Amino acid sequence: METLPIEGDVFGKIVVALRRSTLFSSLDDKLLSQMASACHLLKFADQEVMVTEGEPSDSFYMILSGQAAVMARHHVSGEQIELARLGSADGIGEMGLLMEQPRSATVVTTMPTLALKLEKKLFDALFDRTSGFARAVCRSLGERLARSARNVVGNDYDLAGNPPDGETIAMLPMEFVQRHRVIPVKKEGSKLTVAFVEAPTPSTLNLIRSQVPGMEIASVSVDAAAFNQVLQSQAGSEAVEAVVEAAASAPAAGDEIKGGKLQLDPLLKRMVAEGASDLHLAGGKAPRWRIDGEMLEIGGLPTLEPEDVWDLLEPVMADDNKEEFQETNDTDYAYAIEGLARFRVNMFRTSGGACTVMRVIPAKILTMDQLGLPPAVEKFCHHLKGMVLVTGPTGSGKSTTLAAMIDHINKTTPGHIITLEDPIEFVHESRKCLVNQRELGGHTQSFNRALRAALREDPDIVLVGEMRDLETVELALEIANTGHLIFGTLHTTTAIGTIDRMVEMFPSDQQNQVRSSIADSLIGVVAQNLCKRVGGGRIGAYEVLVSNSAAANLIREGKTHQILSIMQTGKALGNTLLNEELAKMVEGNKVTFEEALTRTPDKRDLARRLGKELLEN
Repeated sequence: METLPIEGDVFGKIVVALRRSTLFSSLDDKLLSQMASACHLLKFADQEVMVTEGEPSDSFYMILSGQAAVMARHHVSGEQIELARLGSADGIGEMGLLMEQPRSATVVTTMPTLALKLEKKLFDALFDRTSGFARAVCRSLGERLARSARNVVGNDYDLAGNPPDGETIAMLPMEFVQRHRVIPVKKEGSKLTVAFVEAPTPSTLNLIRSQVPGMEIASVSVDAAAFNQVLQSQAGSEAVEAVVEAAASAPAAGDEIKGGKLQLDPLLKRMVAEGASDLHLAGGKAPRWRIDGEMLEIGGLPTLEPEDVWDLLEPVMADDNKEEFQETNDTDYAYAIEGLARFRVNMFRTSGGACTVMRVIPAKILTMDQLGLPPAVEKFCHHLKGMVLVTGPTGSGKSTTLAAMIDHINKTTPGHIITLEDPIEFVHESRKCLVNQRELGGHTQSFNRALRAALREDPDIVLVGEMRDLETVELALEIANTGHLIFGTLHTTTAIGTIDRMVEMFPSDQQNQVRSSIADSLIGVVAQNLCKRVGGGRIGAYEVLVSNSAAANLIREGKTHQILSIMQTGKALGNTLLNEELAKMVEGNKVTFEEALTRTPDKRDLARRLGKELLEN
């Protein structure tokens, strides 16, 4: 073990890490800074013992990067068995800070690991001398106990007598099921009951939520022997065959490095297993990824040399993309690991050499219920013609929402769906619909060219991955007004702002005509944001405009600002306002007020709805 200095921006990262702990999540930045000042930063080697079973709980550890195994002695055989794996943001001995008790397990690192250490005597000093600190910790502990009481639906689940079907088990990747010793046992609407061999940790629950967004998780305990028996009995079923195969080839910890070089597939498999959404690789910098919207350095990986990123990605790039990158210094494409996920890849060149961002596109398309989309969104799918727009900032889940809508149509209504994407993200199999997916570069030169061609390809539904320019918007409106249903995206934050943005893309002498065209074709707008959920994971906040004759008239007259009053009085039609939804989420303790403020374009209105004071900068 080596003690490292806390300097530069490391202190801020420690504050962020402590905030992810369940026990300390209620602390404000000032109190978290006091805690961070009391912490030590430790570096552990591979296979080094962090804590030993039976020793006093005199310190709390939080893993910043790396991984550790929780080992306990079997009460009969005396053999050391692995209970769980701990990764980034997992705490060790959190409750030991509050109670005098011996360690119940040994924790051993499985790769080089960085961890924070907070000694109990320093915690006690903060607790005794700082009343605000004590109140915040007690409040956090109370919330944790309340959540645990809501989550546990029974002490024991009869897994042998009520075995889950393969489709339910497959809601979590088999690698995840085996690694964390958990298994989905029952799905009722948007509620998923998950059985745990060992008591669930907050980080494990957060990871489960990231795998099944929008689902309420209930936890039950299950006997280890029954757990193993069910896995063995299900291993040959069609529903879990693919994930079992993927688990068999899953990388062991540390497989990301081989011969001193970073390995792509093992790193991507680790990325999916740990719930990251985006992987960032850049020459001269350490690899990073984004988890729950937060950029984190990946533990155990070296700084990349300038040529490493190109060497890593070049073998999986098509020749067209290689040529485009060499000519233009950037390119977009998709990469897939069968049975795991697809990845949307952007490569670009900087002063440090080639860089890439890889975003996870899950292999499984989530339903609208799982995403928690408002009921009006499903009704948009039942129209025969017109335009539906899904909007929001980059990374807000627009592609995921559109995939759920296309999947719903594909399962329920016969027709011909054409998607135009850059690159193809979610892959749709033809079900009730014939689905043809076209990719920029590989299948067509531009959105504009593909849209013109679409009119001759007998479509019922057309999806445009991004309405980037005037010509694309113009063609999309033409398709919507000629008897087709078209879905598109824009990077706008509100429903009303979306309409204004479309109009502003046209020259002033064409804007009256465009307003009329939008009024005639617009079915609705879904403006969405992803917020950090209290306790981990992310949750969508949606503003929905359902167009009707009154809204259409205001669009024609250029009075879009008055549409807000129609949305406020037209809730029965399915209209929702972003600030109303954010306020409900804050009141329901799903997101913090501070987080909601970062997602709203009207902070004063949100503060007023919640009876909060808005501090002036």
